[in-house]
Amino acid sequence: MSYLTPKEIVTELDKYIIGQDKAKKAVAIALRNRYRRSLLEPEMREEITPKNIIMMGPTGVGKTEIARRLAKLMDAPFVKVEATKFTEVGYVGRDVESMVRDLVEASIRMVKQQRFETVKNRAAANAEERLVDILVPNKQARQNTNPLGALFGAPQIEAAPAESDEEKQKRMSRRDEIRANLRAGKLDHLVIELEVEVSQGMGMEIPGMGGESMGDLLSGILPPKKKKRKVNLIEARKILEQEEAEKLIDMDEVTQTAIERAEQDGIIFLDEIDKVAGKGAGNGPDVSREGVQRDILPIVEGSTVVTKYGPVKTDYMLFIAAGAFHVAKISDLIPELQGRFPIKVELENLTKTEFERILTQPKNAITKQYEALLAADGVNLKFTPDALKRIAEFAQVVNESTENIGARRLHTIMENLLDDISFNASGIEPAVDVVIDGNYVTEHLKNEEQYTNLQKFIL
Repeated sequence: MSYLTPKEIVTELDKYIIGQDKAKKAVAIALRNRYRRSLLEPEMREEITPKNIIMMGPTGVGKTEIARRLAKLMDAPFVKVEATKFTEVGYVGRDVESMVRDLVEASIRMVKQQRFETVKNRAAANAEERLVDILVPNKQARQNTNPLGALFGAPQIEAAPAESDEEKQKRMSRRDEIRANLRAGKLDHLVIELEVEVSQGMGMEIPGMGGESMGDLLSGILPPKKKKRKVNLIEARKILEQEEAEKLIDMDEVTQTAIERAEQDGIIFLDEIDKVAGKGAGNGPDVSREGVQRDILPIVEGSTVVTKYGPVKTDYMLFIAAGAFHVAKISDLIPELQGRFPIKVELENLTKTEFERILTQPKNAITKQYEALLAADGVNLKFTPDALKRIAEFAQVVNESTENIGARRLHTIMENLLDDISFNASGIEPAVDVVIDGNYVTEHLKNEEQYTNLQKFIL
């Protein structure tokens, strides 16, 4: 995906997001510039920093979805942060570095999952051998070689007599039989006892330690706490595969790779940035908002953040900020922060035509979601073109006459429209075909439309 051209990136985004061509073009260029930068000489590469983007537009028009799909498309570490959380009482922007730590954690999870895929087959084979060992234990006990055992009077385990060739042959034959039954799924109903590690539960963060907790510090000193659990064989296999995969993965290499990917490819999405914009000097909430902006500034400018995995540089991370900017304007942000978001994109309100396309064109279109959900209960749902047109018209009218919540309005309408069908579908009756046409939509949304028309008269 790193080799996609800007046009190809926009084409991929078009599969999930309708309209907003300016915003798609801006993010596609920003992503392609990352690839272009990677081809340059190291000396020039260090001089080129990402051109951060700020999106302005009402809720529900695709700001967050563009950033999220972009990160998924490029397989890049991504984290979404609400800027308003840094205005909480007692914070005033103090903990803004947590967004970088969250990005590193997301990057580690991503790299770790990729490494799991590479060792999955070996881990499954090792887990299978451990299950066979549990089900067909070796009766030959080992002698206790603990030097402190004799000193403190611990009972010594005598070594069992060696197995005869006949006994060994029977045990190996039994192991082969159990292994074959495991692979055939014949033993999935069995319940066995396993020792599993238990979290120490010491999650208190230590100030000034880069988000490190007491449990992290003691994890290398204290042995892991274990407890015995009775689980069925399916769950036991998953637990053992996870343990074996952990053994096969080099966590130092994972951490190093993850930090590098977070630094070079990481995307931080700062939502609700307009809520921390305030005009002029004063007291009260404006001071808090400006304080948050000033604390966000060094992160966006480029600084080094201490995390429990080591120092992380933010110089080459891509920051995408977004907000509705109904009350405040982009110019209300402090000038230094404005300068760090050179690309400004305005997203447009959704019209009836776009609502109609949203209902059918994306891969995860809302009509396809409801068709799949109700098909699970034997209802074959179909929407006629005039029904989709009527739903789109209603969504536009409601958004114009009440609060404009963008494409989220379609979820409200669809729930009201399919309320009775969803309630009565049980999966017990034979499969039925249900066609939603324009008349059905008009009839079921009639009361909602009357209520919407009355809204203009309510003070």
